[in-house]
Amino acid sequence: MNRALAAWNKLEGKPFGKALFTKVICWKAPYFASISPRIEEFRPGFARVSMKKHRAVQNHIGTVHAIAMCNLAEIAAGTLTEISIPASMRWLPKGMQVEYLKKAETDVEAHAVVGNVEEGASQDVPVTVEIKDRAGQVVVRAVITMWVTPRKKA
Repeated sequence: MNRALAAWNKLEGKPFGKALFTKVICWKAPYFASISPRIEEFRPGFARVSMKKHRAVQNHIGTVHAIAMCNLAEIAAGTLTEISIPASMRWLPKGMQVEYLKKAETDVEAHAVVGNVEEGASQDVPVTVEIKDRAGQVVVRAVITMWVTPRKKA
């Protein structure tokens, strides 16, 4: 089992477990800490990550900043890819297509989905992310292309 998924399974049901798991992810990839995300649900094929609307992620009109939502989409897609690809593979984000559908005036939540990944061949893997506001309205839709390749032999 993937180390990140094993850690999640161990911590998720514990008091402060989700917060601690998210802190570890943000320690590993420090830029994500800038939006104070929280991983809420995490399993191969699906991840749900929330972000509170607070001053650090707001723009000049008081809504959630577009790039903060891109950052949220990337942490959801990246952590999801990590646990969804075969152990013999590695990944890097290659590109991101983003549609800003409406203003995000509340806390938001990213729902990331990825299909099965074939073992062995280098490939582009699209991860679809929808970011929803508290009312469940999709405010951002993104497709993040991950470049998935075999790990180098040690």
